[in-house]
Amino acid sequence: MRVFVTGASGWIGSAAVDELLAAGHEVVGLARSEASAASLGAKGAQVRRGDLDDLEGIRAGAADSEAVLHLANKHDFNNPAVSNKAERDAVQAIGDVLAGSGRPFLLASGVAGPRLGQVTTENDRSPFHGPDSPRGGSENLALEYVDRDVSTVSVRFAPTVHGAGDHGFIAALVGIARAKGVAGYVADGLNRWPAIHRSDAAQIIRLGLEKAPAGTLLHAVSEEGIPTREIAAAIGRGLDLPVASIAAADAQEHFGWIGAFFGMDIPASSVLTQELLGWTPSGPTLIQDLDAGPYFRV
Repeated sequence: MRVFVTGASGWIGSAAVDELLAAGHEVVGLARSEASAASLGAKGAQVRRGDLDDLEGIRAGAADSEAVLHLANKHDFNNPAVSNKAERDAVQAIGDVLAGSGRPFLLASGVAGPRLGQVTTENDRSPFHGPDSPRGGSENLALEYVDRDVSTVSVRFAPTVHGAGDHGFIAALVGIARAKGVAGYVADGLNRWPAIHRSDAAQIIRLGLEKAPAGTLLHAVSEEGIPTREIAAAIGRGLDLPVASIAAADAQEHFGWIGAFFGMDIPASSVLTQELLGWTPSGPTLIQDLDAGPYFRV
C-alpha cells in the first residue's frame, strides 16, 4: 500500500515507517523540517513537507494515498486546547478526504480514560467527545467516518512507549528525579501504568493497517500495568538515588505537568488485539529497558 504518515519522524512514527518499508509498503511521510525530510529520504520514504497546521497539505497527502496513518500531535501540555484543536482538525480533514473510499485510516489514541482504576479493554469506548475533550475527541470523531465508508482503526498506545532514545514520559520522570535528587512515586505507588516497547508498537501499526477491520480499537500494550513505585525504583537504581513516596497533594508541585497523570491507575489489556492480529510482544519490558541504562546516559 501507499501509506501517508503524519508524525513520520517522531518517536513512534519513525519506527512505524521502518516497519512499513521493511514489509514492502510505500511510505510518504509528512516532514516539518529539513532534518526530518532528509532522515525520511535516507530510509527510502517519499517526503511531503508540512506540519499539523497545514490542513491543505494533509488533505493532499491523504488524497494521494491508499491508506493514512495519523501519528502527529503537538503535545502542548501547557496549552492542551491548542493540541486538541489541531488533532481534531487534522482528523476531520483526513476523514473528509477518505469518505466513500473504504481506505484504511489508522490514528493514534491513548488507553487512559475509559475505565480509570479498572483494566481497560478494546471493547471499552472512549468517553471523550467534542472539541474540548482530550485529543479533541478525535477517536470518536474518526470512528464516525466508518459510516461514511472509511476503514477507521484507532490504535490506543500505552502511556509508556519505551526504548533507547525515548524522550517521552519515562525520560521526563528520569529528568525530574535527577533534578529533585529523589525518584518519586505518588502516594503508595500501587497505581499501574501500561507499557510497550517501541518495536512492538510499530508491529501493531503495520498489522493494523494490513488486517484490522473498520471500527476496530487496537491496544498497543505489552505490559498490562506496572506499579509506578516499581518504575520509580528502577529510576532510583539507574541514578543511584533514594526512592520516596510523594503525597498526592504535592504531586503537581514535585512532578510538574506530569504529576496528575503519573498518579493515575490506568491498566489496559491487549488480549483482543493479540488474538486479532496474531501478535505476541517480543521487545524488552519497561524495567528491563530502564535497567539496561540508556535512560540515564547524559
